[in-house]
Amino acid sequence: MRQAKVSVDDDGIEPEVCVIELGGTVGDIESMPFIEAFRQFQFKVKRENFCNIHVSLVPQPNSTGEQKTKPTQNSVRELRGLGLSPDLIVCRCSTPLDTAVKEKISMFCHVEPEQVICIHDVSSIYRVPLLLEDQGIVDYFCRRLNLLTEMRPRKMLTKWKEMSDRSDRLLEQTSIALVGKYTKLSDSYASVIKALEHSALAINYKLEVKYIDSADLEPAALQEEPVKYHEAWQKLCSADGVLVPGGFGVRGTEGKIQAINWARKRKKPFLGVCLGMQLAVCEFARNVLGWEDANSTEFDPETKHPVVIEMPEHNPGQMGGTMRLGKRRTLFKSTSSVLRKLYGDAEYVDERHRHRFEVNPELKHHFEDRGFRFVGQDLEGERMEIIELQDHTYFVGVQYHPEFTSRPIKPSPPYFGLLLAASGKLQNYLQKGCRLSPRDTYSDRSGSSSPDSEISEIKFPSLS
Repeated sequence: MRQAKVSVDDDGIEPEVCVIELGGTVGDIESMPFIEAFRQFQFKVKRENFCNIHVSLVPQPNSTGEQKTKPTQNSVRELRGLGLSPDLIVCRCSTPLDTAVKEKISMFCHVEPEQVICIHDVSSIYRVPLLLEDQGIVDYFCRRLNLLTEMRPRKMLTKWKEMSDRSDRLLEQTSIALVGKYTKLSDSYASVIKALEHSALAINYKLEVKYIDSADLEPAALQEEPVKYHEAWQKLCSADGVLVPGGFGVRGTEGKIQAINWARKRKKPFLGVCLGMQLAVCEFARNVLGWEDANSTEFDPETKHPVVIEMPEHNPGQMGGTMRLGKRRTLFKSTSSVLRKLYGDAEYVDERHRHRFEVNPELKHHFEDRGFRFVGQDLEGERMEIIELQDHTYFVGVQYHPEFTSRPIKPSPPYFGLLLAASGKLQNYLQKGCRLSPRDTYSDRSGSSSPDSEISEIKFPSLS
């Protein structure tokens, strides 16, 4: 109850609604204490302040094509036996629910037909909010929770619908090589992939992600698994842009450095995030400054050129609780920075961090003398946050994780820049004052051509 009152914004206003998700299956022993907590919670806050949404699968066997309601009936019965009654039953199914099936669930689960919501398979995940809106879920919440809302012209919904329509009819395609070491499971990079998708949608391009295991790019792979080695390099060479995301541990780092070296020499658009930025510093030190053993002390504690070091305030060797986490401010040190322009010519940005190592500030002048610029630093000027390489189409590295703040209608600027450069639109975009062409703009009837996240959908009047 305390958490529900914490403001989600900087405005300090107490939220109207708090969403609590309880995963798993009803009846699982792991979730029983939480279901009991929910049961007690509904009495503490009273019925008018508690709305229970039960999500259930409606299977449809291929052999008969019939939508089966028994799993839903059984799970609702089990839930009721534990002291919770669903207000809404959300049915996940492959095709829209038949009216008869909806009425059957309504009858045997003791809810009105309008309280049975169908979420069937759609062409993209962006269509799901529109599906919920069509079934009147917002109006139901307003009545059920007595929300004092005033509906305004739906700018946000108009832009969202246009975005979901756009995702279905994209023709042009751009490809990004994601060079990582957790590529066997794409969910490892879920937030990175979403950030790329948001940016690709904003410029009307279909995104193709080429997953490359960085270990396959290393010379050792040529001897051990030559087929994988050549396939990995073929993927890298055929991509329109290169992304090296974050990670931990020494495995695969030399392969990432190989990919960064190729992107730098071939003038391919490149974005390095967290470890990706640190390895870009290592690559430049080795191949341009001539420091052959340059490395991060994370991988080689004995290196004579420690270009990436552990943060001084942390205890080496003690891993627990030693990361630099959360939102931190980065100041731009250059007015000509490409990333500064992509951020709307901002003087500073607040982005989320998650790292234990950083670029060695004592060596930065060696890099800047050769055109490798540290254009973003922290408030004290001790931490290098953003790197850019002069005379390159787009060679950017950031110490923070911009994917954490990317949104469908407001893509993250570093990822947006990568997609613009990969599709050959970056220079034109910068020359136009960082404005998209009318063809690429989300029409929000506001006259602005840059994607924004202003949700002017629902206005909550003051209760005083």
